[in-house]
Amino acid sequence: MAGKLDQLLQDFNTHEHALLGIQNAQRREAFVLQLVSSLRRILFVTTLGDRPISSDRAAPTTDLFDPLKAAVLHRNGGRLDEAIWLVFLATHFGKHAVDGWRLMRDIYGAFGHQAPWTWETITSDPTKFRTWANENLYVLLSDGVSRRFSNHRKYESKSADAISDTLISYVHLVRGYGDHRGLIVGTHQAVGQNPTEAFDFLYSSMKNVNRFGRLGSFDFLTMVGKLELMPITPGKAYLNGATGPLRGARLLVDDNPTSATSAEQLEGILALLDNKLKVGKQVLEDSMCNWQKSPDNYLYFRG
Repeated sequence: MAGKLDQLLQDFNTHEHALLGIQNAQRREAFVLQLVSSLRRILFVTTLGDRPISSDRAAPTTDLFDPLKAAVLHRNGGRLDEAIWLVFLATHFGKHAVDGWRLMRDIYGAFGHQAPWTWETITSDPTKFRTWANENLYVLLSDGVSRRFSNHRKYESKSADAISDTLISYVHLVRGYGDHRGLIVGTHQAVGQNPTEAFDFLYSSMKNVNRFGRLGSFDFLTMVGKLELMPITPGKAYLNGATGPLRGARLLVDDNPTSATSAEQLEGILALLDNKLKVGKQVLEDSMCNWQKSPDNYLYFRG
């Protein structure tokens, strides 16, 4: 795979558009290996359902809890709302490199003191979650247990109000369509069934979710697509408002992470590049973001 991608990049650089940031072999190798890593991460997610999944993966009271595997279980059981809700929570809290899913597990599972905050539970009366959060989430800061957001969400707040605002605003967004199936139908009615146009519509809709910006929206929707919970896929890298991916795109194209090339111009070049590589915009976005952190030597990033 790496050899094929390397050759395609060289062909693109020679015949279609110069990629000044990977003119030397060492940098190009580092970028290629980031592409391969990203492709492997996507393959891991898309094949989650190929093996049996224990029901314990959906139980926040156990150390085996894994919201993405739980989402597959709920998807296979026809429980679309719960599946997508778990993906949303998994995106917001993330999997920390050391703490794993502990932060999401304890909040979704209400610390094991009551029934979990499932989609059915929180949508029946969202104000109950806010009340519960105000009464219980002080524990996150006081009991000495390490519960950290993932790297992509590391600047998020553990305050009860911040967490409540994010979760409840997402509930309101979806409930505006009835449920997640209604959201899919409403999206198709608005823009048709083209997967990239549907993704773009939903991406724009996510601005209504508090504290859930460009990166959170992109990560959430791409995961929903990879798990086949909605027929959506990104048609671009969504560089507007990006930090790492935009720096990476400028470094790749101009050999200058602070060049004046606009996000729109870069999106056009990346569209041509993806026509050549056929890896998908999510892979390009992820790879450029990780590569720009260490452009001369490959480093594995969990994201």
